[in-house]
Amino acid sequence: MPPCLNCYSTVGFTESDDGFSYCSVCGAQAPDIFASSIDVDTVFNNYSNTLSRPLVIAAEPISQVKPSAPAHYFDHPSILFDELKEDDDEYVGDDVGLTQPSDFGSSQKKDFSYEEYYSAIRSRYLCGVQIMIQLQCRVLVERFNVSPLIVGLVGPIWLRLLASSRVMSDDWAEKVHHDSETQTQDDANESQPRSKYRSEPSNFYGRRLVMIWYNSISTNIPKFYSLAISFLACHVAREAILPTDILKWSLEENLPYFAAFSEIEKNLGPNSDACPISAYRMFRPIRAISSQKLESVAADIAKRIGLDLPPVNFYAIASRYCRQLSLPTEEILPMACRICEWSMPPELYLSSNEYRIPTRAFVMSILIVAIRILFDINGYGMWESSLSTPSSVSNNEEPKTESDIHESKLNVVELLQNLEAKYKELDDEYDYSSDCPSYLNYCKDVLFSGLEPNEPEEKKLIKELWDFYNKDTGTSNCQVDSPRSKNKRSRNATNGNRDNVRSNDDESAPSTSQSNSTSCSKKLDECSRKERAIRQMKLDMEENKFCYISPRTKVKRKDYLHYARRRKDVYIYAVHADYYVLLRSCAKVAQVETRNMHIAVLSFERRLNWLEKRIDESLHYKQDVNDVCDFCCDESVEIAGIG
Repeated sequence: MPPCLNCYSTVGFTESDDGFSYCSVCGAQAPDIFASSIDVDTVFNNYSNTLSRPLVIAAEPISQVKPSAPAHYFDHPSILFDELKEDDDEYVGDDVGLTQPSDFGSSQKKDFSYEEYYSAIRSRYLCGVQIMIQLQCRVLVERFNVSPLIVGLVGPIWLRLLASSRVMSDDWAEKVHHDSETQTQDDANESQPRSKYRSEPSNFYGRRLVMIWYNSISTNIPKFYSLAISFLACHVAREAILPTDILKWSLEENLPYFAAFSEIEKNLGPNSDACPISAYRMFRPIRAISSQKLESVAADIAKRIGLDLPPVNFYAIASRYCRQLSLPTEEILPMACRICEWSMPPELYLSSNEYRIPTRAFVMSILIVAIRILFDINGYGMWESSLSTPSSVSNNEEPKTESDIHESKLNVVELLQNLEAKYKELDDEYDYSSDCPSYLNYCKDVLFSGLEPNEPEEKKLIKELWDFYNKDTGTSNCQVDSPRSKNKRSRNATNGNRDNVRSNDDESAPSTSQSNSTSCSKKLDECSRKERAIRQMKLDMEENKFCYISPRTKVKRKDYLHYARRRKDVYIYAVHADYYVLLRSCAKVAQVETRNMHIAVLSFERRLNWLEKRIDESLHYKQDVNDVCDFCCDESVEIAGIG
């Protein structure tokens, strides 16, 4: 089929009653195409009249498809829920009546124009994503006690994003259509559309424009933009909501995302045949987004719409971390806030760089520096000494004083013991991983939502299996292990086997005679327990590419200790056990890797060191007497004259 000489469209031509064919897009006449059964002389006598005929009269619809819904559905179009209904040729009717005669044995159909197809697809997808954002904001306010201010913030953000993406422009569909036909021959092979899709518009290569338009708009505005916009609104409202929270709530479906397509379909109503894509396919995400990607996408959206973002709410996030670690907030938080206000690190701002260390890691790095300053954690071997110190400290202990070194050591030991206990307790488990019934219900309601059995026998079999499972009392205590807990258990088992082998070696060593006193045996037990704990610590450090440093003995300068890294095939970070206990506990709470947490701390320490040097240079700067501007000289003369 040759292209139209007026608009260069390859959609096709429609034959008219006068024997000529007219472009299905612009309505222009094809001068070299006419029906052979028409009297050519009669037609050419009226050629001038046919050329001047109005486009509205000459333009014919592309094809005949199913009858359309009422006109108001194009503003808020809707589609069928079940994909199986897309292939059903039966039609119930919409009280509109027949628009034109149809062939025997075929369904009642109505013609859709080129504009109606892409308008229905674009309108339905954008309305669905907007409903998803509204559902998420409602849950954040009602369930997670987020400020209702986010409800008023998401609207301007969403509308500005639509304006910047230009998906609402008049030439959007034509541009996408043209781009699909300008690809190379290797990427696009000509193919004929299936019989049930031949009534739909297609491009030069025979591909459905319906799917091309949907893929284009879902690429420009992906479904995970709803999570990014919700998080961005929380960030602008100064809420202590982190990307890890949004990700966890969406995976648990506490925040509507994976199974939100069913609620979207209820809000949009019945479908329009101009948008033959099921709600399951259009609005169900394929995979989860990472927390780092979510933070970078939120920053990118703010950059695209010209929104100046504030830094993260350091006080709220730091307070939350202190509560999770059971740290003394009254002592640590004021110091951390002063450090933050004094340094103003740029890393507390959201960045569109996906590979940058997340902002929550830099918030935690400021807390780590404040804890090290307050408790003097600089490699003095407090953790090693805690192995021989009772795990509990008296509650009647007096507050720490700077002159009482022993009291300070006890407080540091208590802090390290608390952090080590928190490291073993803290494990970010999901709600559906608590037991088997929770996981099965999660699979039914979230993972396989919208997939219902087609045959009655399948429904009956599923019901029998559920009844059999509920009757089985042995499954009530069944635990479902998450991949993180499995890795943790396997790692602990491996480390335990190593400890058992080494402990057997220790036990195989020459033992003390039975004549030794009880005190000597206790000392030996304490030494063996301490050695096993140190070996376990070294193994844990090696897994995270850290290197164990023995406690400092000959201390020349009691100041803040800066750690460095060394290159040995890979970068190895040599640290003391005191610092590592603090580091790994804070990294687990912030949900970042231990190495990344250490890199964030090193980066913040370098910034503090640079600020201290600049301040020191400014304080000790000696200005030359002759190096004075004319204004300062005149001002000094006037002051001297007045004196």
